[in-house]
This record gives sequence, C-alpha cells and structure tokens, in this order.
Amino acid sequence: MIRFFSSSRATKFSAIAGISFVALFLLWFITPVLSQESIEEKVFNEVWQTVNENFYDQKFNGIDWTAVRDRYKPQIATLNGRQQLAGTINQMLAELQTSHTHFYTPEETAYYQLLGIFQPEMKDLPPAAKALFPGNKYEYTGIGIFTKTIGEKVFISGILEGSPAASAELKVGDQLITVDNKPYQSIASFAGKAGQPVTLLIQRTSDPQSQQAIHVTPQKLNAVTVFKDAQRASTQVIEQQGKRIGYIHIWSNAADLHQQQMIEDLMFGKLAAVDGLVLDLRDGWGGGSIDYLNFFTGDSPTVTTIGRDGKTFSPNYRWRKPVVLLINEGSRSSKEIVAFGFQQAKIGVSIGAKTAGAVVAGRAFVVQDGSLLYVAVADVLVNGNQRLEGKGIIPDLTVDFPLEYAAGNDPQKQQAIDTLVGFAP
Repeated sequence: MIRFFSSSRATKFSAIAGISFVALFLLWFITPVLSQESIEEKVFNEVWQTVNENFYDQKFNGIDWTAVRDRYKPQIATLNGRQQLAGTINQMLAELQTSHTHFYTPEETAYYQLLGIFQPEMKDLPPAAKALFPGNKYEYTGIGIFTKTIGEKVFISGILEGSPAASAELKVGDQLITVDNKPYQSIASFAGKAGQPVTLLIQRTSDPQSQQAIHVTPQKLNAVTVFKDAQRASTQVIEQQGKRIGYIHIWSNAADLHQQQMIEDLMFGKLAAVDGLVLDLRDGWGGGSIDYLNFFTGDSPTVTTIGRDGKTFSPNYRWRKPVVLLINEGSRSSKEIVAFGFQQAKIGVSIGAKTAGAVVAGRAFVVQDGSLLYVAVADVLVNGNQRLEGKGIIPDLTVDFPLEYAAGNDPQKQQAIDTLVGFAP
C-alpha cells in the first residue's frame, strides 16, 4: 500500500530532512579540519614520542619532557616549511642538554652522512626518504667540504681529501660568499649539478680585494664510502729535515672497514716504513670500535719472513714508533674514547684543542617526512666509572687554530709534524 502524507506533514518532514542534511554536511566538512593533523604536527609528535621511548635517561636529565612538548607544540601552527620546523624541534631537543640528540633534514650534508654511517641498520625507510635515493644508493651531490658560520660569514672548516673541493684548490679558512651568484647552501647549491662546473665566489683574506671566483665540479658522493675514500686519499708521507713522517686522517671512526684500512696502511702500505705517525682524529664523526688502539698498545712478538731470495720482511703487527694524536672540538664520541685511551696508555703526545665532550651512544631514526632524528639511547662510561659526556679531552699540547682566512695553514698539523721530527730516530 502506498501511503501519502498530508501537505502539513510533508512540509514538516521536508524541514526536518533539510536540517538533518545541513547538519550532516557541516559535520562532514568540519570534522577533517578539526581532526586532521598537519605534516608538521605529525613529525613533531613523532619526534617527541621517539625521544620519550628511547632517550637513555628515563628522567630526561631532570626536565619535564611532557611539559616541554606542551610548551613547544603551539609554535608548530605558526611555522612555514621544514627548516623552521627543524629549528623549533632542535630548540626542544637542546633542552635535554645531551649530545647525539639532533634533528636533521635532507637540506644538510650531515643528514646523508649519518644515513651512510647507519646504513646497515636502515632496513625500511619511509617513502619520503626512499624517494631521495633512487636504486637504494645513498648518494648526494656535493664538493666535499665542512663549513662553520662565524657571525654571519660562512667559512670552509674542512676539506675531504680527494674531493672536488680539494682538486679545485679551495682552502680551509676560505670565506664562502656565493655559489653561482646565490648564497651558499650545503645541499641546494649543488643539487642536480653533478658533473657541471659551478662558480664559487670566495674571499681568502680579510681584505675584500682578495675575493676570487673558483670553478669546481660537484660530483655524486657515496655516503657509505665517502669517508673511507677521503681517509685513503689523506694517507701521505711528509719529508721534513731528513725524517719521513706518516699522516692519516680518520674522518669517520664509525666503520670497522675504515679502521682496517688504517691498520693495513701501517702494516704493509706506504706508512710501514715511516719514522713517525700523525694520527688525525679531528672533525668528522665518531661511533664504531676503539679496538685499533691495541695496535699501538698491544704486546706482540715481532715476526720476520725470509723469502727464497733471502730478502726479509717484518710487518708492523704493533706500532712501536713515535706517534702524535691530533684532536679538536670536532673530535667526538668514540674518537674521544680513543684520545682518552691514548693518554692513559701514554702512547704519545696529543696535540690540538679540547674535544667536544660528546660521549654517549646514539641511534638514527628516519621519520615520516624523510628527516632524520638522532637520539642518545645509552650512556657511556670509560673504565667503568668515568663519564666523558660534557667534559671532553684536553690535549697534552694546546695549539690554537684561527679558522677565519687561514689560507690553508694548519698550525696543529704542523706542530704535530715538528714534534715527531724531534722524536723520530
């Protein structure tokens, strides 16, 4: 049976239906606005929660970590872009007053370098990070420099040996003014320009008349091998006053392969026959094992092999010659433990500047927007009771290194060489 409504009942029904439809429409329209978080909010929450679950100290170094979140979170809605978000997150992380706790974005070389170091542990990157590495190759385009901002000026503080920057004869202490007429940015200045010359405007002295254009060709740098390649390229023999001084720069202490390369160079390679050794642990990254200290402290018998032709060969299974250790404020993590052990065992003289005081164990987490969160996940003690975090190692001989307009001069390295010339037989 078909039932018809009277006109009055139909009018009431239409009105009710119309109100219901409007209410449902408004509910549908408003709900996503109220419940959907922005990507910045999601990243902020993920960072806070990751630290909350993984930071080595359950008391968060005496601060109220929840209160810190509540204080910083309202700022997120006012930010514009990932760089501002990173700045706010790093302000929040700094309240923990702990090293190995920082937020890095793909706009920084440190982001790629850390991914290269932690690559064996990175099994499943989020899509935003995977998109940066076609073919799962951890690469970035650059020229192989470290920089330091002093005031509002950017200076080259380190150059990887064998890099495009080294080939172009850039020097530590050069002020970087522009790259292709734009302000220098560590990643953006070279992105998409591998194999294409770029023009760097630099200033070599405090005199503006010393500005010059230097052409350099960026290349794709393999984040997994870049430090081993630079270490190999750094290995050299310096002849001074009739002495042969070996030099090697350990840019990353994180991979056993780097350490094995050093031992091979000292046992069988070009450094086996030098009169003394400069072991440079300045700058770069720490991490990894400190077992190679045994090569300088271990007590092992000498071994001599005699071939059919009567020639003898005695590999250096233990280093018994003079050695100087170079450290500075950029020496961190396990490099500081090596410096501690070096002094404790009285292996040789340490030269340079006080180390970073950054000795905890860190772990890398890649968050949903592809950025990288570095978190201190374990405290570290040496000799069972000594904490180096926040303290650092003071060298036996402090040598200042004024970076601004250094023109490539390295007073710390030169002092190490001079010291060895005096020690070497």
